Amino acid sequence: MRIGIYISHPEVEIKPEMPVGTWGLNEVGGRRARQFAKRNLLPEFAPIYSSTEKKALELAEILAEATRSEIIARAEFDENDRSSTGYLAPALFERRVKQLFAAPGQSIAGWETAVGAQTRIVGAVARSLMDHPPDRPVIFAGHGCVGTLLKCHYGGREIKQSEDQRQVAHPGGGNVFVFDPLHHKLLCDWTAMEDWSGI
Repeated sequence: MRIGIYISHPEVEIKPEMPVGTWGLNEVGGRRARQFAKRNLLPEFAPIYSSTEKKALELAEILAEATRSEIIARAEFDENDRSSTGYLAPALFERRVKQLFAAPGQSIAGWETAVGAQTRIVGAVARSLMDHPPDRPVIFAGHGCVGTLLKCHYGGREIKQSEDQRQVAHPGGGNVFVFDPLHHKLLCDWTAMEDWSGI
């Protein structure tokens, strides 16, 4: 059975003066990722597809070291495009995220729409899965928003903020969900790295 394992990056070092895509994991996020990798729950040699953003790539590198896997980084796995606003103060950011999920087909302050981001990530995942044998698990190192949109697609769920990783699992990110793409089925919902028990 073909299986996809999607892992969102954990906590990041916020640098308002820098583009969001250049932010890396902070001390807590790095520690959580390394502890997760040391649990040896991920299949060895499973390809790891990563966003090109620094925080996701750092997660992918930590996972790849533990699993002896190849990393394939592609921009189509990046987080939904928020470059129109750049960094936003937390309260305003949360307001924009709420609007994004409430109106999936609309651009919020110039952001990529939720529907557009979902179409992009679903297509990227489908293409990557086709590059590997059906019995080989594939790992994705990415982000909370596009990860949630991917989860909604494979779970046959509406795009809603209640599906977001911060609502379902660890609020700091660093969550995992598993899906069966052939049968459009979730095998587990967002689960914190610390609580995930493997496939």
